[in-house]
Amino acid sequence: MSESTQELASRWKRLGGALLDSVIAMGINFPFMMFAGVFKQLTQGQRMTIGQYIFFFFFGLAVFLVVNGYLLAKHGQTVGKKLVGTRIVANADEQILSLGRVFGLRYLPLSLIVQIPIVGGLFCFVDVLFIFRKDKRCIHDLIAGSKVVNA
Repeated sequence: MSESTQELASRWKRLGGALLDSVIAMGINFPFMMFAGVFKQLTQGQRMTIGQYIFFFFFGLAVFLVVNGYLLAKHGQTVGKKLVGTRIVANADEQILSLGRVFGLRYLPLSLIVQIPIVGGLFCFVDVLFIFRKDKRCIHDLIAGSKVVNA
């Protein structure tokens, strides 16, 4: 399909999809954190250990791939994007990105950067602000060569 055939998803749809994906991830990850005693530890004023951070970082990535991997590979969608009617395509030719490209360039770099204290949160904020550009592409879209369109 040519660039003009697929309409860019609205900013509201993109926000809705991201929020739904976050709620799904939290719904899965929080019970495991409770079972592991992390919440009890935090309420007692203790911080997570580096081992806990590393474990839950990789656990979160694994959960993301289990929940969204098939949809991303076949349809360019996460569960949240499917529910709001959007999908991720290559900016150049509007084809579905490979799972390796969409995960390795679109999701993983942002997930790693967010782990850096202060800088990570600032980067995430700036990434989100890029949605207000004319092409509605965030920094993670620019890195992966992707855009989000209506499905």
